[in-house]
Order: sequence, then C-alpha cells, then structure tokens
Amino acid sequence: MSNQGVDPGRRRFLTLTTSVVGGAGVVAAAWPFLASLKPSERAKALGAPVAIDISTAEAGQKITVAWRGKPVWVIKRTPEMLASLDKVTPSLLDPDSEARQQPDYIKGAARAIKPEVAVMIGSCTHLGCSPTFRPDHPAPDIDPNWQGGFYCPCHGSKFDLSGRVFKGVPAPLNLVIPPYHFASDTLVIVGEDPKGAA
Repeated sequence: MSNQGVDPGRRRFLTLTTSVVGGAGVVAAAWPFLASLKPSERAKALGAPVAIDISTAEAGQKITVAWRGKPVWVIKRTPEMLASLDKVTPSLLDPDSEARQQPDYIKGAARAIKPEVAVMIGSCTHLGCSPTFRPDHPAPDIDPNWQGGFYCPCHGSKFDLSGRVFKGVPAPLNLVIPPYHFASDTLVIVGEDPKGAA
C-alpha cells in the first residue's frame, strides 16, 4: 500500500488529538468510580469528634447526641443527684469502676471530669439496648433503693446516675465513658482524648 498523498503532519495531529480526547474520556468515566471510594461526609462524621453545647441545658436534663453510631448522653446533674451516688453503692456490681470502661482521667463515683456533668455512651452493656433515663425517685417499680438512674426496658438492667451497673441484672458492666474534654465551661467535645483532658 502506498503512502503517497498522505500528510504525515496531519496524521500525527489526528493521532495525538484522538489520544488526548480518548484519555479525557477515560478520566471522565473513571472519576465517579474513584470518587465513590472516598468516605462520605456522613461516614467521616460518624468517627469525628462531636461538640455539645450545654449552655442551655437545665439542671437534671439529659442531652443525647450521636457519636460513632451510638447515643452519647450528657447529663447536667443536680447536687441532689450527686448526693445519691453514695446511697446506692452497696447495690452496685462495680462501684469503683474497676473494669476499664473509661479513660484514665475519669475517677471516683461521679465518673466524670466535672462531677456536675456526666458523659456516657447510652448503650446497655448487656445487648446494646438504650436504657431509659429515670431520674425520678423513689421508683419501687424499678428498685426499692432507686435514687434515679437508667433502666433498660429490654431485659431489666439498672444503672445509677453515673452509669454504674446494679448487682443481679443481666448487664455485666458499667456504661462506657467515651473520651471527652471541655473546650470551655459550656462546650463538651466527645471523641477527643487530648493529653491533660482533666
């Protein structure tokens, strides 16, 4: 076959142009696939720290937010609620939180950085149901010594206002305390465990 009458410059131009347009088409077709591999904003938010403004929370109020797909409770405890913690100690399975379910900086019966503000994951340690906040007392339908706390309607597990589990219930452990710290007096950051959080 003869190449007479063929312009080599034009052939190179058409080959180059076809290659560039084809390459752009491949990139355009691959872009949605590659973009789908990135985690979504929702997925990133599930693991990201959550800021909770407690400035408008009233004494005795519970605020619920989602963090890592679980409910996190922030309870603004009253002096009466804090005083009740010692009253239930004999009824508790792990009153001193010997099982490591909280960061090292969480100590004492209050299980909190600031005793008046409790932060805990609202999932029962038995099968993961979400216990009901029952600050009322007495509540003989729950326990004769009930001073307020959390009652799991799924299988009857009971926790005090610090999330400590009662004896003789299905839940084997206290409620988990997530890593958290205070960015200010009224802003709680859940999901960050900075050095010196206390």
